[in-house]
Amino acid sequence: MASKYETEVYNCMNPTLDLLEKTTNPHHRAILKNYCRHVHLEGAAMFEEITAPDMMADDPVYHITWGDSPFQVKGRKGVFDFYSSIGDIVLWNSGDLVAVADWGIADEMWFHQMSTGAELKKLGHKVDKDDGLYLVDSLQAFIWPYDENALLKGEHLYEDKSTLTIREIDPADYMTPERVREIHKECLADLEERWGAKYWVWKA
Repeated sequence: MASKYETEVYNCMNPTLDLLEKTTNPHHRAILKNYCRHVHLEGAAMFEEITAPDMMADDPVYHITWGDSPFQVKGRKGVFDFYSSIGDIVLWNSGDLVAVADWGIADEMWFHQMSTGAELKKLGHKVDKDDGLYLVDSLQAFIWPYDENALLKGEHLYEDKSTLTIREIDPADYMTPERVREIHKECLADLEERWGAKYWVWKA
């Protein structure tokens, strides 16, 4: 039986796709396409593709405020290692309010993290049971700067900790990382069918 949250994962980039339909500036459209692909690559655990030179600028810098200890990540190798260290945590977004400009993307969203207690503790979350299944929700603002070639220069992730909730969920609602990766790979295939091969590559 499918989790009730699967539809949210399938639809997580719909607000961005809606904005793309209204956007005529070629640079802005390229940024939005990169953003869509990046999110689905991340969900599919395809970290080499995210950090490739056709997706990311040479010296990206991430600012992350999850948990109790904010931190920075620098360089493509650092970003790759950061993604690889997250482990088997299912991530998705919903309710996005997204805008695009020459400098990049601003997106306020509800950010969701689903996993076992043991995995969530690695990100600094406080949960009672290592073997429990939990859903973490919070309102976050993503500021993603891009360069003139629509390559990602970094991520600034700001969490409104006053909205943070952590609750144990029914195992029937749990989505395995394997299932969520399948969903994101389906979405990646849909984007390529819609926009063509190498749609994310753009030069000013």
